[in-house]
Amino acid sequence: MFRKRFYYLIQIQYLGFRYHGWQKQPNVNTLQRMVERTIAYVLDHKDFKVLAAGRTDAKVSANEAYIELFVDHKQLELKDFFVLFNQNLPQDIRALSIQETDENFNIIQHPKIKEYVYLFSFGKKFHPFSAPFMYNVMEDLDIESMMQAATLFEGKHNYRSYCHRPNENTIVHGEILVCEITKNDLYTANFFPDTSYMLRVKGVGFKRNQIRLMMGALLDLGKGKIDLEFIKNTLDPNHEKITLEHIVPGSGLILNSVELRE
Repeated sequence: MFRKRFYYLIQIQYLGFRYHGWQKQPNVNTLQRMVERTIAYVLDHKDFKVLAAGRTDAKVSANEAYIELFVDHKQLELKDFFVLFNQNLPQDIRALSIQETDENFNIIQHPKIKEYVYLFSFGKKFHPFSAPFMYNVMEDLDIESMMQAATLFEGKHNYRSYCHRPNENTIVHGEILVCEITKNDLYTANFFPDTSYMLRVKGVGFKRNQIRLMMGALLDLGKGKIDLEFIKNTLDPNHEKITLEHIVPGSGLILNSVELRE
């Protein structure tokens, strides 16, 4: 029997603090599980498939992310579906837009630039309400050295040290377009610390735990555990391999934006 399939691109945002990442897993609550459960409820059938532009880790949030929805047999009434989809999603997930595409579009292979931010504060313990959004360091940090070191990640590099448990098939080379540490004026709340900071990283693609390993190394630098030369050596393909283990918590990481390119 011939199967008619319809294609849709949905822009979403979510707070990841209570989820075990995007990808569906047995016995734990994930974003994919909740999104698919909601779609099945709204459509009243399971003849559909969902793909994400990327798989975020546990507790990672997204201000802007994309999923592709494939629906068999019947075309959606976009306005009605969008309203019902949002009404039935959990309160920590929201759909921002929906548009119809076609079989030539593939969310995974489509060229895109992602921007992540990692929020952090230091010096004294922050308000507990800040925990879903940023990471807190009790010690003082040499923030100026961290700002200087962050720019070293820009450009084309071998990021093997910043890929968690790579294997022989892992592509370790990549390019980062922007990497900087600045004061956080992007996300604010009255319970946030008076001063907080963010690592902003922008690139085409990232390795497993790459940004969280980068943030861990920068924090170690700020604490005086390593120096600037150590950071340079982690990016030097001719230097002896350096394995990094300091992966900061996912709750400070936000997928801030995804730019789909033609």
